[in-house]
Amino acid sequence: MQFDQSEMQNRVERLRAELRTHKLDALLIDDCEATAYYFNYESSLSFYRAGLIPTEGEAFFVLRSVDVAPLRERTWIEDIVDFPDWVDAHTAIAEKIRQRGLDRARIGIDLRSHALTVRSFQALQRELPHVVFVDVDNLAWKLRKLKSKAEIEKLRKASAINDATMRAIVNAAKPGITEREAVRIAVEAYVRHGGDPEWSGVITAGKGGLGFLHGHLHDTSLQQGDILHIELTPNFENYSSRMMRCVVLGDISLELDVLSRRMIGLQDRQIDAMKPGAVAKDVDRIMRQGAIDAGIRDDYTNITGYTLGYYSSRWIRGSDFTWVFLPNSEWVLEEGMVFHMYTSGRGIAISETVLVGQNGGERLTKMERRLFSSNEGTIN
Repeated sequence: MQFDQSEMQNRVERLRAELRTHKLDALLIDDCEATAYYFNYESSLSFYRAGLIPTEGEAFFVLRSVDVAPLRERTWIEDIVDFPDWVDAHTAIAEKIRQRGLDRARIGIDLRSHALTVRSFQALQRELPHVVFVDVDNLAWKLRKLKSKAEIEKLRKASAINDATMRAIVNAAKPGITEREAVRIAVEAYVRHGGDPEWSGVITAGKGGLGFLHGHLHDTSLQQGDILHIELTPNFENYSSRMMRCVVLGDISLELDVLSRRMIGLQDRQIDAMKPGAVAKDVDRIMRQGAIDAGIRDDYTNITGYTLGYYSSRWIRGSDFTWVFLPNSEWVLEEGMVFHMYTSGRGIAISETVLVGQNGGERLTKMERRLFSSNEGTIN
């Protein structure tokens, strides 16, 4: 199991307390990340599948027969219902709900779930006409905001993998390298250092504007004067660390050197301000307005940070935007939250995985914060 029984039980009890507050009898959980968080297991959406946690009584999970063995290997629950591939999943789930006497209950659902399509919701409504389905508005995601000690340990391991991988790519970055070669180094290093064999992240040529942040992978060899933008996203047991660095192929111009130092200085201030009780929009303003005032950006339309934690291997969302830093973010930071804090401008970018601690943000990614040059010697 990824987590022990006490860790999972604590999560379920916190969820049940919220269900009582909302006067709900149960919560239907079907999103990949949510099933992983509460059942210690996720599966693809080839067939609909869902678990149900009642306010009182035993939880259960309903899924296709071929996936039962992997579920049993990981989960803490014992009541597992399987169905053959020719049986409609919604019918199987509804039958189990009826058996539990919940066919006239108030059952929470999350209308933001990617698993709960319009078709699936309508099918459940037809099967269970007397159930009152209540939208819980991302509740299962919101309850994940504070990371446990066990989760933080996984994030630390992912961040160590990130540091080691970034050093390998920076050392290999020379004129003639291709983005694809950098990706190969990244994926190989993730696995070699104990990470999951997942998506490498965004590795592309740094260019003006914002386009390179989500740029495509190219096979063209990079030349003297180009910038290799590297965003690494290694996972350790699906807990994601993220970090950006850039390498100039050749000497760093005075303009880029000054720009990068300003950018890093502003983000240093932003990370220092990430203390419990800080309002997110105030933390955001340090980087956003500071970058505009310093001439790093003409405008700043994107967020400056977002949630890190468990990321599904069934890649639907590239990032978890449950808690983000924007000019209108009124939520308050709490100790134990973890974020990807990032900034960019004029073709370069930098970012860190940051844990909110008592005295400010703690960088879980530890690599030196600067713009790199391919003309340097090997970095350690």
